[in-house]
Amino acid sequence: MKNILLLGDSIRIGYDKSVQKALEGKANVFFPEDNCRFAAYLFRHLVDYRKLLPEGETADVVHWNAGLWDCLHLLDEDVQTPIEIYEYYIERICVRIRTLFPQAKVIFATSTSVVPEQMDAGFARRNEEIEAYNAAAVAIVTCYGFAVNDLYAMSAALPMETRTGPTHFYTEAGTAAFTDAVLAHLLPAIGLDLALADRGETVIHTDDTEGF
Repeated sequence: MKNILLLGDSIRIGYDKSVQKALEGKANVFFPEDNCRFAAYLFRHLVDYRKLLPEGETADVVHWNAGLWDCLHLLDEDVQTPIEIYEYYIERICVRIRTLFPQAKVIFATSTSVVPEQMDAGFARRNEEIEAYNAAAVAIVTCYGFAVNDLYAMSAALPMETRTGPTHFYTEAGTAAFTDAVLAHLLPAIGLDLALADRGETVIHTDDTEGF
């Protein structure tokens, strides 16, 4: 079976187990237990995440995201990662993915929308900045031939009842929507028909998510 590696922040944590369950018997799905956080953190730990795969095997598909931590405002200060530094690390991630998984099909997922009015100045994200960071990342990843899964557009269209707070979608309906959106990209990437995706019962993330 094909090997799929899912990487990313707490948005990825919200759908990884459901994607794994949906592809049981069709593909091997691997993901870290930790939150991949901001782009520099993901870049540093890519070599460690490769070890999630069985020895001697590689990833056939890598689906990843980074950005929500980068454009976070803590304590009413500037963003965690200025956009030019974010671009620097996104490009380095692209290069490192190609180094570690030279034959893999790679899918970059855009960072998802938030509800700014539910945040305070001490911990805030702004959709206009998320959109700018997404555009910057997409411009880079497409130069490396990576596909794009626009989770931002998908998330922005979801009703409020799919959300669990200003950032996450850890409801049954939210988890199902994200699982389906990811499967829609993964299945063609491994040569399987979308009709083979039987998501079944969604696996809802219920644990506290560090930093989110």
